[in-house]
Amino acid sequence: MRSLRATLTLWYTVALAATVLAFGVAITLIERGSNFRELESRLRASVREVERVLADGYRGGGRLVEHSNDPLTYTLRADLYRLLDPVAGWVIVVDSAGHGVYGSAEVRRLTPQAADSLRGRVFVTRPDLPFETYTLRLDGTPVRFVAVDVSSAGPDIAAVAVGEPVLDAEDAPRRLITSLLLISPLILLFGAGVGYVLSSRALQPVRAMIDELEAITDGRSLHRRLPVAGGAEPNELGRLANAINAVLARLETSFSAMRRFVADASHELKTPLTVMRAGVERALTDPRSPPEVMVPLEETLQEIQRTAEVVDTLLTLARVDEGRMDLARAPVELAGVLSEVFETAQILGEEAGVSVHLELPEEPVVVDADAARMHQLVMNLVTNAVKYTPRGGSVWISLTATAGSATIAVRDTGIGIAPGDIARVFDRFWRADMARSRTGERPGIGLGLSISKWIAEAHGGSIGVTSRPGRGSTFTVTLPRTPTTLPVTDS
Repeated sequence: MRSLRATLTLWYTVALAATVLAFGVAITLIERGSNFRELESRLRASVREVERVLADGYRGGGRLVEHSNDPLTYTLRADLYRLLDPVAGWVIVVDSAGHGVYGSAEVRRLTPQAADSLRGRVFVTRPDLPFETYTLRLDGTPVRFVAVDVSSAGPDIAAVAVGEPVLDAEDAPRRLITSLLLISPLILLFGAGVGYVLSSRALQPVRAMIDELEAITDGRSLHRRLPVAGGAEPNELGRLANAINAVLARLETSFSAMRRFVADASHELKTPLTVMRAGVERALTDPRSPPEVMVPLEETLQEIQRTAEVVDTLLTLARVDEGRMDLARAPVELAGVLSEVFETAQILGEEAGVSVHLELPEEPVVVDADAARMHQLVMNLVTNAVKYTPRGGSVWISLTATAGSATIAVRDTGIGIAPGDIARVFDRFWRADMARSRTGERPGIGLGLSISKWIAEAHGGSIGVTSRPGRGSTFTVTLPRTPTTLPVTDS
């Protein structure tokens, strides 16, 4: 999944690339326009210079156009040639008959077709315009011309045009865009780095909020609040933090009320349940009780005992949620705990038609733990395994150890757990066979695994499960072994 930081960096780089492209295009167009304006300004000055020379020659007297050596060819007077040759650019003078009577060295080098094209275009220069500008491609070279209709040089001269190739005007923008293309990768690379750093700094408050929210893993952490950025006038992140803090406050209130209700209800139920059980037990032991009420009384006693266990479990969870459940930790030899559980498990297995096996290492495995809670943890797992294993199946209880940890495994050949349900097996009040009622073939309310998970984590360990539908399940509890809990051997 792409991170927000990478997304912001990507968009920043794209925006920078678009900016560089727009800047390059704009600078190129501006530079090109400036070069063409400067070029046209020079050409207009040259045109006026040629027009002035021709006007002075006309006022000096004599015809401006005369026959050359060829009677069919007309040319400008020789003295005017000498005056016009220093004028820079492609200069052409056209007489009133459409003949080219003067051409600079560049014009004289044109092919006949190109010369005719130029002369014909200059001859039709409009007299109503002070200057007429156009570009002609002559022998493959684009040339910008400024032409003017001449009326001050007598009836012989019709128009004058001066031009320059546009390659020089376009060369500077071309070099600019080439340079920009060469350095743009470095600009984009630098911009991407700057964008990454800026996005990292901008998202630092978001990362702090994420870390704080991830630390709120259960109902006991809801008192924590997110820092609000921006002070008295918070920015968008500050407003988000305020909104999340308000939600956390409401959740904390709801969780506190729920925990108080569970604790109070469980505590209040214990006394009437104890009284009810004592009354039923007295009725069962009273010789005056008629035989026909004995079976209902026994069933009632079983339900009372089951309800009392549920109340005790709920009270335990309520104390766990409030952080008031202490552990009486001491060095515990796990093989002894598993042996005690195994004896009870054999009785459960005989009633359910399930064989129970115990596998213990030869060396003692000692951990720093609460022995009663360890017994409760393993007993919950074994009871669960026997409950969900069909008749004729098997349950294995095993213990293995390494230098740093001890592992308790409870494996069965039961109905297994669907892959989509594995993540929920340790949730409170959740059972894998939801279609069965708590009074059916496999009674229970789904709290045993939740208790087991808390016991394992309270001891600094972990609990996990692997399962395949129809192939059974394996619950694994891993507990740390500190040097103080390792067995001491005589040297």
